[in-house]
Amino acid sequence: MTALSEYHRLEASGLWRATPEDQRSEVIVSIGDATLVISDMQDRALAHWSLAAVERANPGETPAIYHPDGDPGETLELPVDEVQMVEAIEKLRTAIERQRPHPGRLRLVMFLASMAAVAGLALFWLPDAARTHAVSVVPDVKRHEIGEALFKRIQNVTGPACREAGGREALTRLARRLPAPSGAGRLAVMRGGVKDAVALPGDTILINRSLVEDFEDPDVVAGYIVAERLRAEVYDPLDSLLKHGGLWSSIRLLTTGELDDETLTAYAKQLLTGERPALEDTVFLKGFETWRVRSTPYAYARDISGETTLALIEADPYAGGAPEPVLSDANWLRLQGICGG
Repeated sequence: MTALSEYHRLEASGLWRATPEDQRSEVIVSIGDATLVISDMQDRALAHWSLAAVERANPGETPAIYHPDGDPGETLELPVDEVQMVEAIEKLRTAIERQRPHPGRLRLVMFLASMAAVAGLALFWLPDAARTHAVSVVPDVKRHEIGEALFKRIQNVTGPACREAGGREALTRLARRLPAPSGAGRLAVMRGGVKDAVALPGDTILINRSLVEDFEDPDVVAGYIVAERLRAEVYDPLDSLLKHGGLWSSIRLLTTGELDDETLTAYAKQLLTGERPALEDTVFLKGFETWRVRSTPYAYARDISGETTLALIEADPYAGGAPEPVLSDANWLRLQGICGG
């Protein structure tokens, strides 16, 4: 110990007594190898106190009085003028105290570490775990209910879906031609507010009226529907909703089977204004092949020059024509009039 070697030759006079019944006697105090040595005036050792066991009976008071730990009856009093020895003993006691194990402090550190670990789990692991579990256990019926509730809030912004009778029948045929993996699903043509197309939980896809009114080829709207079917497979709409709503939305859905109005309203606005997640061209091409739809009309609808969608044009799985049309000419004309012209 550095402090021990610094005071190794330090000596001082003091008053010592072995028991409370004994008279105090004048002694010489010196610092030895990890001990406080108490000697008589003839330099005969009377006592050796371990520095690690030296206690002060009157902290902050003078003259300083010390005793061995556990034996307050044996005392050593250092007079006021032995300032250097008192400072040395206090410094050594402080240094030794720092090196001792502190169970209470260790318990505090362990407790804080545990709390930090719990907080880390709550912050980083629990939201994903709760959301993943909720998405995996929510039945299809509940997905449809959530999708319907979200659809109602979207219509508060966009207005109602187009419902001209002949167009609705053609839209139903289109939904059967391009079904969701779990069934036919539902398609709805919106008068505005929706960017191209967007999928909701429960296999519902909302379509902007421009996709049926501004193009001559039904393969264009079919391409956007296929794209949303694919996104719904890669980015589950319910998962996206819960991610946007945060941890408490997942917990609420798991515990009550419901989502609060604020979460649904906020996510409805996000769907109408946010960008759709991107997909690889290979995913698109596989989807067009699966749903038996040409990818070229969709590619040119996204980019009239074809520069950014060249892969979808060159690798069109049905460049020579799909095995069956998306819609007949008559049904396509009916669908184009679904919003009443």
